Amino acid sequence: MELKKRNEGKDPKRTCLLCHEIIVGRSDKKFCDDYCRTRYNYNKAKETPALYTQIYDQLKLNRKLLRHFNRGGIVHVRKELLTQKGFNPHFFTHYWKNSKGDVFLFCFEYGFLKKVENGCEKYILILWQKYMSPSVGIV
Repeated sequence: MELKKRNEGKDPKRTCLLCHEIIVGRSDKKFCDDYCRTRYNYNKAKETPALYTQIYDQLKLNRKLLRHFNRGGIVHVRKELLTQKGFNPHFFTHYWKNSKGDVFLFCFEYGFLKKVENGCEKYILILWQKYMSPSVGIV
C-alpha cells in the first residue's frame, strides 16, 4: 500500500534528458545510461563556462602577450598593439608600487604600466625582480 502512495501522480513514462528514450529502473533515474549522463553534463558545462575558467584564460592570454612583447627587460609597447591581440589590462594577479609612486600591474611574473607619451598611450613592460618582493610576508 505504501509503494502505491509513493508512485501515485508520477509519470510512468519517464524519458532520458538527453536522448528521450524511456527509462527503466529506479524512480529517480534521469538518464537511460552512463553515456547519456556524461554527454548531458558535458554539454551543460560547455554551454556556460565557469567564471574562474574565463578569468584564468584571460590571465594566461595576458601573460602570453606580455612575455611575447617583453624580450628586453624593459620595453615600451603601444596600447592598441596589445589590445588588438586580446590583452585586457583589467585582469592581473598582483601589483607593485615603485619609489616614484607608479603602480605596475602584473600577470604572474610579467608587469605593465600604462603611460601617455607624446599623446600616445603605451605600456611599459617589465619582468618581476627579487627586489620587488615585500620585506615581510611572501617572498
